[in-house]
Amino acid sequence: MKKIIILFIAIPFFAFSQNKDDIHSYMDELGKTYLYLHQNPELSYMEVNTAKYLAGKMRSYGFEVTENIGGTGLVAILKNGAGKKALIRTDIDALPILENTGVSYMSTVKQVDVEGVERPVMHGCGHDIHMSVWLGTAKYLSEHKKEWNGTVMMIAQPAEERGGGAKAMLEDGLYSKFFTPDFAIALHVNSSLPVGKIGYKSEYSMANVDMAEIKIIGKGGHGAYPHKTIDPIVMASQLVLDLQTIVSREIAPTDPAVVTVGLFQGGTKANIIPTEVKLALTIRSYKDEVRNHLLKAIERKANAVAASYGVSKDNYPIFKLKDTYTPALYNNPILTEKIIAKFKENFGETNVVEIPPVMGGEDFARYGKTKSKVPIFMFSLGIVNVDKYNDFTKRGEILPSLHSDKMIPDYIPSIETGVKAMVLALKSF
Repeated sequence: MKKIIILFIAIPFFAFSQNKDDIHSYMDELGKTYLYLHQNPELSYMEVNTAKYLAGKMRSYGFEVTENIGGTGLVAILKNGAGKKALIRTDIDALPILENTGVSYMSTVKQVDVEGVERPVMHGCGHDIHMSVWLGTAKYLSEHKKEWNGTVMMIAQPAEERGGGAKAMLEDGLYSKFFTPDFAIALHVNSSLPVGKIGYKSEYSMANVDMAEIKIIGKGGHGAYPHKTIDPIVMASQLVLDLQTIVSREIAPTDPAVVTVGLFQGGTKANIIPTEVKLALTIRSYKDEVRNHLLKAIERKANAVAASYGVSKDNYPIFKLKDTYTPALYNNPILTEKIIAKFKENFGETNVVEIPPVMGGEDFARYGKTKSKVPIFMFSLGIVNVDKYNDFTKRGEILPSLHSDKMIPDYIPSIETGVKAMVLALKSF
């Protein structure tokens, strides 16, 4: 840790005075960029046109661009003498949501997903804002090279919504083919904060995310003769209740954890006891040791239920983790402190607010989980129109959340604040 502190202080990444007027002058271009991205969303692993659009923009700004990293991901590098090496990430995929915002530029796109099913597509998580801010930051860096020195690696990552994009880019040699950065920064829109506000949380900010399936195997038969069966619906029902005691009785109250059964599937007819039932779970935590305990306890509880109903060990429940694990997002405290100090200095104390950690996931965390232990920081960008925010607050109503079909940002001021904030974050080092 001491080595990192010395490194951060000794070699400043930026040494310039931010020209806010220049950033404001970008808004016509970035507004058009946002509208294009919003109206042309693409689903995870299928962001071909989005990646090409971003690559063209970055080349026009003078970046050296490499495409098809980890699928549709791209890496854009701008070298400007000796100094720190920074990574700035945007995510580029959209969600299978039918937009219902009512704005004139609403998405009407439909796309066949990786499962072969046609879906409506919407940027319901704000990745269109992320990309617009990312491009604005790149434009500023390319036009103000006299004001900074170092190297910037700007990456456009696919499949964040499926939790696989960061892993794919890293496994495709992001750090080995290019370089390991000294620090990595990203932002995420916040649908609970008004435009002009920036949120942050040092240390654990978002959760470990695991998705799992459990197949409960019983013995099927006639619903009128249950004594001749081993009813998997009854077993699964008991297991759902038993799982709730893991968090309440096995995890310390000071350690956040969630075990949610989101799917319970079994049976075809009222008078038939099925042979098997399928459960699907999401499992959330912050600490790795808590995560490991949850996973072991879930399997233990499932086996115990099966044993209590006389199921042979050969037919014990099949517990299977999906390959979509996302590690907890841990914002490096030193990185956080330096960047937030710069934010408060420029945006004002009241506009930079500490927000509570959440149990949602974000695979940006992976860029800090490699052997090199790159310090990372993700901050929240307020995107709600101020009048709308005040109106909802006055009426005591909840604003449309991320992943809602009615979530729409006040995009021009959101993007402008985002670009200023990202440039300031880099300036901190």
